[in-house]
Amino acid sequence: MPPIVIVGSGLAGYTLLKEIRKCDTTTPVTLVTADNGAFYSKPNLSNALTAGKTAAALASASAEKMAAEQNATILTHTRVTAIDTQGQRIRIDSGELDYSKLVLALGADPIPHGLSGEGAAGVLAVNDLADYVAFRNAIDGKKRIAVLGGGLIGCEFANDLAHAGFAVDVVHLGGWPLERLLPVEAGQRLADSLAALGVNWHFGRTAKSVEQTTDGYQVALDNDEKIAADVVLSAIGLRPRTQLAQAGGIPVGRGIQTDRLLETGAANVYAMGDCAEVEGLNLPYVQPLMVQARALAGTLAGTPTPVIYPAMPVMVKTPAHPVAVLPPKIGAAGGWKVECSDTGVCALHTDEAGRLQGFALTGTETGRRNALAKEVAT
Repeated sequence: MPPIVIVGSGLAGYTLLKEIRKCDTTTPVTLVTADNGAFYSKPNLSNALTAGKTAAALASASAEKMAAEQNATILTHTRVTAIDTQGQRIRIDSGELDYSKLVLALGADPIPHGLSGEGAAGVLAVNDLADYVAFRNAIDGKKRIAVLGGGLIGCEFANDLAHAGFAVDVVHLGGWPLERLLPVEAGQRLADSLAALGVNWHFGRTAKSVEQTTDGYQVALDNDEKIAADVVLSAIGLRPRTQLAQAGGIPVGRGIQTDRLLETGAANVYAMGDCAEVEGLNLPYVQPLMVQARALAGTLAGTPTPVIYPAMPVMVKTPAHPVAVLPPKIGAAGGWKVECSDTGVCALHTDEAGRLQGFALTGTETGRRNALAKEVAT
């Protein structure tokens, strides 16, 4: 019988492999990855400086070790170029590979920065361990970093870099950081705390071009302001990898569309993690990925297990001022009730009946996240 084939060796692919082996130790599993297959946690890339971790130290196991521990075949440096859903096979560099079940754990790509200028090609993005190696090499011995984007990843990198002593400029289109997740009071508290650490904010602005200079780069903003930097990091967001699925006739929207069993529009083809759009929701965070992996492992082992998400607060790794947020569901009626203290902000999103729909907590208030998560109306 052909193996279960997992495409992708990120946290999604490897977590699924581990979960499969908890309930099925013998069914053949092949994991295909375009990189070297080292196991690491992508969320740790944005706070490795503060954690004192080198790029090499972030990888906790090689592909060979993972293959041995999980009784799996891992094909490294292997690209999947096509999916034949009728024949139940994928095309790879070296030929074809049949599957009994196929799981697409493809992840997401950085949104192109769209900048002009001779320095645009030198703008970095960190989306995997290889990117992070290049980033750490680029900042070695440097002082000034420009970060494009003040969302979750941009804020985490800004905190990590400023804490390590770099001069950091953040260019952000919104009026405060994480404006899609936080009300203004919570976002402003985070901005102020990072500013106290040395972050220089440029709110309501976008970068237009990057030019090379004799000692680095010059970033031009839409108001003609210029920022000098040794390294420019783009953190403006991620886009689910859907091209492979779409070319194979598998329905896609924002992500690869699945039902609650994570099955796509093609029989025996599943998707999970950052590339998946589960009944209309694309949740590019760690906890949803873990929930998906446990459910899908059960389904693949013969017990159909729908994904049921609990209340899942997101922790933003900004030690200068921690943030925990559980956004209200899209389209939820209601509004924010905000209380501020010297040490944190507590913002509760409630409906007209006073039922809790979500929250945003900062500073010392983040300690309430688990208790509040239990109160959120599901």
